[in-house]
Amino acid sequence: MSSEDLSPFPGFDRLQRAAERRRTLMAELAAKRRELGLSQTTVAARMGTSQSTVARLESGADDVRLSSIERYADAVGQEVAWRLQEGGV
Repeated sequence: MSSEDLSPFPGFDRLQRAAERRRTLMAELAAKRRELGLSQTTVAARMGTSQSTVARLESGADDVRLSSIERYADAVGQEVAWRLQEGGV
């Protein structure tokens, strides 16, 4: 029996992989923030949010929305490039 058979709904594995990609991207953005010497407070101000929100985004604990990733990327001088690829159902 595959993990897909055990998932709560069809496509669950795909959604988990997508969430993992978002967490990886946030980790890369947090590394860029540190590389640039920016504080979470500075990034928060640029995003129009609080330092605690930035800390939560960076923690990887939540499933971050794409719009939040884009705002964070902009705050550290980056741009997210999206592309489509065959994923299979």
